[in-house]
Formats: sequence, C-alpha cells, structure tokens
Amino acid sequence: PACTGTLEDGYCDVCGLAAVRSLISQKQTTTPTGRSAPATTGTGSSPVTNRSRGSRRTGSTSARSSRKQLGAGLVSIPELPSTEPEKLILVEPNVPENKRFCGNCNNPLRREKGFCSKCGQKYSFSATLNPKDLIAEQYEVKGAIAYGGLGWIYLGFDNTLSRYIVLKGLLNSEDAASAAVAIAERKFLASVKHANIVGIYNFVNHGTEGFIVMEYVGGKTLKQIRKERGPLPAAEAIAYIYRILGAFAYLHAQGLAYCDFKPDNVMLEDNDVKLIDMGGVRRIDDPDGDIYGTVGYSAPEAGEGPTAVSDLYTIGRTLAVLLCDIKGFGSTHQYSLPSPQEEPLFAQQESLYRFLLKATTEKSDDRFQSADEMADQLLGVLREVVALETSTPRPTTSSLFGGDLLSLTAANDFAPIKPEFHHLPIPLLDATDPAFNAVMNASAIADLDRRVETLTQVTTQYPKSKEALLRLANSLIDLGGNYERVEKVLAQVEENDPWDWRILWYRGRSRMAEGKAQEAKKAFDQVYFDLPGELTPKLAIALAAEQARDFSFAIQMYNLVLRTDP
Repeated sequence: PACTGTLEDGYCDVCGLAAVRSLISQKQTTTPTGRSAPATTGTGSSPVTNRSRGSRRTGSTSARSSRKQLGAGLVSIPELPSTEPEKLILVEPNVPENKRFCGNCNNPLRREKGFCSKCGQKYSFSATLNPKDLIAEQYEVKGAIAYGGLGWIYLGFDNTLSRYIVLKGLLNSEDAASAAVAIAERKFLASVKHANIVGIYNFVNHGTEGFIVMEYVGGKTLKQIRKERGPLPAAEAIAYIYRILGAFAYLHAQGLAYCDFKPDNVMLEDNDVKLIDMGGVRRIDDPDGDIYGTVGYSAPEAGEGPTAVSDLYTIGRTLAVLLCDIKGFGSTHQYSLPSPQEEPLFAQQESLYRFLLKATTEKSDDRFQSADEMADQLLGVLREVVALETSTPRPTTSSLFGGDLLSLTAANDFAPIKPEFHHLPIPLLDATDPAFNAVMNASAIADLDRRVETLTQVTTQYPKSKEALLRLANSLIDLGGNYERVEKVLAQVEENDPWDWRILWYRGRSRMAEGKAQEAKKAFDQVYFDLPGELTPKLAIALAAEQARDFSFAIQMYNLVLRTDP
C-alpha cells in the first residue's frame, strides 16, 4: 500500500511484488479498474451479457477432448536445446533488496536477516542449504537456482535413483504464513500425477526446515520464450495453451484450483509443456486457504475464492499475453482486451478474438465452464488459424453438430439453391439427457404432425428433459406456421438454463423459417460467441446473411468456412 513504484509487466519496479493479496481483498469493496464497455469484434457485433439470471449451473463437464500431442498434429513447435541442469546454479544466491518484504506486514526490508522494524517479525532471506549438503541421506544439494514468493529453489541430485531433482524450501524460514503454505502442500500435492504437471516425489525435513522434492524440468518458460521472441505466432501460442488445458482438467477433477497461472509457470521441455510451480494450488472447497494470483491475470471474482472458472480466466489472459503486447495490462486493460482496431491480429483472426472474449469476460457465468469445453473450442480455433495461414483446409467432424444437410435438402436439378433453414445442421442429441431414447424414437417418425404429437407427450413424460423441448421446437419449425408456440417452448428451456446455446440456435432457425433473416443472423452471431471454434455457426450466419441480401458479409463468412473445410 505504501509503495511508490509502478507496475511493469504485472510487477512493481521498486519492491518487485504484484501485491495481489491486498488488491484481491480490495476487490470486494472497491470498483476494479480496467473495465470497459462490451467488446465489439471486427464484424461489428458484441456478445450478449444479460443471460446471467441467478447463478450458472455447476458440474457441466466434457470428456471428448484429446490432448495427446503438442499442437494436435497441426503445428510444428520450434525445438529448444536441452538445458544442462548445473548451469542454472546461482553463484551468489542472494535475494535482491527490492524483493525483500515482511511476510507479516508487507514492510520493505533491507537486511538479509533480522527483525522487521515495523512489526517486530523475525525474518531471514538467506539460502540455508549449501552445495554438497545431504538431505534425508539421499538428496545431494548442488546449489540454489532460483527464488520466489514462496521459497528458495535448489538443484539436487538423487543418489539413490541417479537423477536430478529440485528441492523447494521456505524463502523466509521465520515466516509462519509461508510455513503454513508448505504444510498445506504436503497434504495433497504428492497425489497429483499428470504428464503435464511437475511431479512431486517426496517431502523431507532438514533440521528445522521442510523441503518438497520435485521433478527437475529443463527447457524454458513461456515467459522466457515470449521475452526473447516477442509476440508468438498465433498457432504456436494456441498449441501451448491447448496442451496445458489437459493438466487443468485433471486438477479440477481432483477438486483443486491452480490459482496463479501465467507464462512464468509453464515450461517447454522436449516438445511438451508442464506446469512447474504448484505453490499456489489449493482445494476449491477450502474457505480458509490463502489466495494467490497476479494482477492482470486474476479474475475479477478471484478474491471470493478460486474456482475452475476463475482458473480458465487466467488461461485466457495468458494466451492473450503470448499473442500480443497489451498496454495497460494491469491497469486500463486489467479486465479487458484491446479492440480489433488496437490489435491487428484480433481483426485478422475473428474466431480467436471471440474465444478470448468468452474466456475472459467479467461475468464468470458467461465464460467456458470446464477445461474440456474450453479445449474443444480452442482446437477448432487452431484448425481455422492454421488453415488460413497455410491455405490448407483442416476439416474435422464436429462433436456438437450433425453433418451438412445441403446435399440432402437441395433438389436434384440445376435450379439455383436458395439459402433456407433446411440447410442448417442440427445439434447432436445429448446422450445423458433423461429422455434420450424417447426423443431418438420420436425423431425417426417421418410424419411431422405425428412427430410433434409424440414429442409433446415426451415433454410431459420427462419434464426435466431439455432435449425433448428442443426437438419439439425443431419439429414445430419444420411443420411451419406456429412460431409463437416455438418461442414458448424455447422459453421453457431458457427459464432453467439461459446459457444453453441451442436456444439461440433453434431461435435463429425459427427466424429464418419466418423470413426474418436479420433476426436469425443476430441469433447465430451469438452462437458464434459461445462456440468460436465451431464452423457450423459461421455457416448459419452466412446463410442468414445471404437470405437478408447482405451478400458481402455472406461471402466473407462462406469463405471462412470454405478455407477451413470445403
């Protein structure tokens, strides 16, 4: 609070801190900076933010994503030379004066050890392990390699298993808060096992101190790569983030939140990425745990306690930082993104920009709700980016929509094909819906009147089924004429779940059937915000725009679909 420095790249140029804990506590009583009016994309549209009635549903997950390869086979990542571990050892392991502060009162401290002049707290910033020290009769210390907010980090060698390891202790061994964090780490981090998360091997004591024994990870952090090369190519940056989302899906499934994700905490090694700092990880349901984060990356609601959705916000912010230079990242753009007019990349890659807008919108209910959902859409964006950059189509099968219906609905003659709602692909049925089988059977009825009658009975038999209502609306649209009833059916779904994108999809289909092409285009445009990685909404926008005789925009959207999947 009393610091006279300014934030540079998220950190103070005087004390070296992000001061996140004090900022997060203030978020509950003050209006954060960096908020702006709803973002406008290069196509002139903005995402709706008025769907947040009440609280977003929880527990919505997807297990469809497969992230077994960096870049999903679409991108070649530049290889890094392997790092010789012992070259990382610091000759003089000292904490710079501008990074010394009291863990009790945040008062700047000038000496390496002593008592805080403000509150009297005893402190020490000295590295307590020396080269050749033997820890737990197994781990030989090679030297200190780094220091951070939660502790000194040492390179060691496991004499039993003949491998390099990392020992992480307390930066300030007299700091009770840091000691509590270390104890909390011992309780659950050893059970975390994932290929893209640094491995925790052991917890050992040495004298009065405790140390975490971790896997040694060589290579470079994304922060180092970004600093050396500047903004990264879009496909490369997306490949890193897409790959790391698997680690977040795993952590969230274990009931854990990472909290403080940023480019510093991802290491590129052997053509793969890993989370390397588990110091801020805490249980999502722990109301008393410390909250860690970094200004510019932390979600607006992070001070209320970390969640899976607040983690995903930090991922969106990290991707934005990898892609472009954001002026005022921790101030004017603390909770917003540059516009396409400010950032040319966002104007060139509309789907990527829409993805970032959804990932980092202020209202948590309007963001992606799971790491798998986020990864599904990011992979679609990656396909589109690569297709546009290489002029090579990257088609794939959608996990949300059925196939293109044009070949089935167009007449077998040479008459011009007009844009009609019949050409729109239909969302796939949710197999977990309680009325799945009944809806499947009813949908197979060829006679539309009988199908509508049967689906109406299914909605009565399964009052909690969204699929029954949505397929009833779809069949009513096909039947034609009673569009008021279509809207009433969709309103029933919307009452229980206003965030279901299928409501907008069928509403757009209904508007096209009515001949209200402009209204249809607006509905499909909002589906594009919800599903930025899907091609089908872009096809729908093109069809509606052509029906509305907005031919230049229709051509633009058709071309986007064509270049990705002809």
